[in-house]
Amino acid sequence: MSGLLSVAVEKPESGQVSPHEPPVPRYLEQVYWWAYVHPKAVHVFEREWLVNAILFGNYGRLRDDALADLGADVSGHTLQVACAYGNLTARLQQRLAPDAQLDVVDILPIQLKNLAAKLPVDPRVALLHGDSSKLACADARYDQVLLFFLLHEQPEAVRRATLAEAMRVVRPGGKVVIVDYHRPSRWHPMRALMRLVFRRLEPYAIDLWRHELAEFMPADVKPASLSKRTYFGGLYQKLVLIR
Repeated sequence: MSGLLSVAVEKPESGQVSPHEPPVPRYLEQVYWWAYVHPKAVHVFEREWLVNAILFGNYGRLRDDALADLGADVSGHTLQVACAYGNLTARLQQRLAPDAQLDVVDILPIQLKNLAAKLPVDPRVALLHGDSSKLACADARYDQVLLFFLLHEQPEAVRRATLAEAMRVVRPGGKVVIVDYHRPSRWHPMRALMRLVFRRLEPYAIDLWRHELAEFMPADVKPASLSKRTYFGGLYQKLVLIR
């Protein structure tokens, strides 16, 4: 990848696409074409009620808890890794301090255009076309990094690289907030259903049942602190790492 393209937040019909954009990873085209890559995917999944239903009514709680760890007034330079369906980024934008800056990086131009359509124009917000596993920015550039339901969609090698990059680009003392799936309790009524969903639609997600997320962190990067909280009978988790 040659670099990140900074795109002003604007409506998709007026957006520009880089002629040197990074290619769509093969695993996204093969596994997640139905959710993110195909043009019709945005029209299907960009519905607040559907996002909430997919998370069994937990979307608002998980969104708000993730944002709470970034602060009621989000200051400094924040990176959101990957766009997300729903109003997560819009809520984050509303929390930005006047002199704060938010970058959102995604590998898919269609997702960046969809996000641009949801946000009011704001000079504090930049949408960047780039690869989460190979971020083209300096070390310690950001004060905090947010990964919201991204890691379960990545093969192990990509997941490890994404986590390594998140730790690389956050400053010492900065925060990495992760929300994703987690192994539920044995008695969980949705356990069998989710195992079937993972097998049929999200084959990389089962890794987060078999391993703690911390196991995918680079061995040479130890966070100063790590806190973990689970939700909905253990099906979801939030990790907060301090660099």
